[in-house]
Amino acid sequence: MLGIVRQKMLGQSLLKIRPAISVLRSYSSAAKQMTVREALNSALDEEMSADPKVFLMGEEVGEYQGAYKISKGLLEKYGPERVLDTPITEAGFAGIGVGAAYYGLKPVVEFMTFNFSMQAIDHIINSAAKSNYMSAGQMSVPIVFRGPNGAAAGVGAQHSQCYASWYASCPGLKVLSPYSSEDARGLLKAAIRDPDPVVFLENELLYGESFPVSDEVLDSSFCLPIGKAKIERKGKDVTITAFSKMVGYALKAAEILEKEGIDAEVINLRSIRPLDRSTINASVRKTNRLITVEEGFPQHGVGAEICASVVEESFAYLDAPVERIAGADVPMPYAANLERMAVPQVEDIVRAAKRACYRAVPLAAAA
Repeated sequence: MLGIVRQKMLGQSLLKIRPAISVLRSYSSAAKQMTVREALNSALDEEMSADPKVFLMGEEVGEYQGAYKISKGLLEKYGPERVLDTPITEAGFAGIGVGAAYYGLKPVVEFMTFNFSMQAIDHIINSAAKSNYMSAGQMSVPIVFRGPNGAAAGVGAQHSQCYASWYASCPGLKVLSPYSSEDARGLLKAAIRDPDPVVFLENELLYGESFPVSDEVLDSSFCLPIGKAKIERKGKDVTITAFSKMVGYALKAAEILEKEGIDAEVINLRSIRPLDRSTINASVRKTNRLITVEEGFPQHGVGAEICASVVEESFAYLDAPVERIAGADVPMPYAANLERMAVPQVEDIVRAAKRACYRAVPLAAAA
């Protein structure tokens, strides 16, 4: 196990190089406000309280209370047998987690960043995802792999990747990516209760964001269905699909577009696998236009899968070419100015929507 001093030094250094910045819209509402960090913490707490088989393991989750304080207070409440600090060995503790799930426990494995999950990908794909099929349904693997995913700020190419399409391509896994506090709380509860392995992709820059939550969301029985998207904003002119932090960008873009007479519908995917194809296609059949937004690389991305689904099921309804907004097809630069150019921005979504609605000069003509 890591020593407490070593844990604190590592966690503090990470916090210094990963400043929490606010990039999304703020809400003014009479409803109770809850940060994404609080939503995740409360979901873990309630599920651990309700089911003694649930336990948490990972680097710094105990004594340091989580690198991002997601597990704050859990060690004190549930003890070291259910909140386990591990050495820096993702392959080791992910494998232990899968073995515990084989035995009937419900481990929640935290990666300090999903970039480190590459050290454990054999256990995630070959041990967890395939066991139910290879055992002819005799063996379930109720495990959650969770942690921050995608670009943060100034952490370079090795720590800035989005793994949504990586894991969503694998049969046997469920892949969830929350945006708001409601998403985080409801989807994490669903993931922990699910009998299959779930990859739960959070976003570091969203942890400190506050969102309004209703009394229903705060109820301990609250749970969101896996595989169901949420229409965050209704519209009639163009459909914009997004997940995680990009939902906030899409909503900002929709506000700008509204001032220019374009009524955008914004879909928060929530679930990457299974993908809510019916909601997406129903929206496209109404708006006749589609913009997909994601932080990951463009080739073989989530947006590419959505495009394929719409072409297969709703091609005759399209009045314009589908627009895909994604990260640049390069390793993430370290320099702040280049980093900004490598990830989608609100203005990119606005320009794409205008092109789809024939309100702007097409890219080919402008070149």
